[in-house]
Amino acid sequence: MFDGIEPHWIWLIIGLVLVTAEMVVPGVYLIWLGMAALITAGLAFALPVDIAVQVLTFGMLSIAGAYAARNWLRDNPIVGADPMMNRRGQRLVGEVVTVTHAIEDGSGRVHQGDSDWIARGPDAPVGARMRITGCEGSALLVEPLAPSTPENGTPALPDG
Repeated sequence: MFDGIEPHWIWLIIGLVLVTAEMVVPGVYLIWLGMAALITAGLAFALPVDIAVQVLTFGMLSIAGAYAARNWLRDNPIVGADPMMNRRGQRLVGEVVTVTHAIEDGSGRVHQGDSDWIARGPDAPVGARMRITGCEGSALLVEPLAPSTPENGTPALPDG
């Protein structure tokens, strides 16, 4: 099947396919296998080594690369620029909302931004101001604002 094709070309193709596959399916360590194949291609091109040595080299480089990458990623985890990107409810913690449907028996609706949200918390009438303390699924957990604390979070000055 591969008669007449030099081994270094086969390793080069394998390496490029693996590196490309890593872009399509990220996080599968294919980049390290691809790099091992590309290094093996360079070795096969530069030195006249047997195919068994090439396969052994590829195997050892693949294992070493994947092991080194696993250890490095464990010690240096990749943190996204916005870890709360897909957790909108968690992003709202601390925001002040207005009750739009009275919270009765622990459930009601509040308005935040341009949306109404299901809210869970202590009973509150329509128009009450509440602070978001967390979320459970798509429901916001709310609590009443402390009476002595205005919305900006600074303590109110005593009268007199």
